[in-house]
Amino acid sequence: MKIFYISLILFGINTIANEFIVIDVRTPEEFKEGHIEESSNVEWQIISSITDEVKKDQKIYLYCRSGRRSQNATDILIDLGYEDVTNLGGIKDAAIFLERNITE
Repeated sequence: MKIFYISLILFGINTIANEFIVIDVRTPEEFKEGHIEESSNVEWQIISSITDEVKKDQKIYLYCRSGRRSQNATDILIDLGYEDVTNLGGIKDAAIFLERNITE
């Protein structure tokens, strides 16, 4: 199976096979320590800044360390009109759901 990437300039957000986006909403320091393969990093406090780069109907998966920050980001995006946002919870659960490795 081939995977195609479309990078959005502002955050380097990857759309995987035009299907979905995976965003790690932790700090850049946490992201550097380990993150899910092919995920992008946008802290939850500035998640609304993706509005110029990501369409409202794009499938978006969010995760963090435990699920709290990704729920905050999910709520913000839904309030902004995003239609298909899913909080995957913590990084380990998200990796299992997405069937992806966590980089180290």
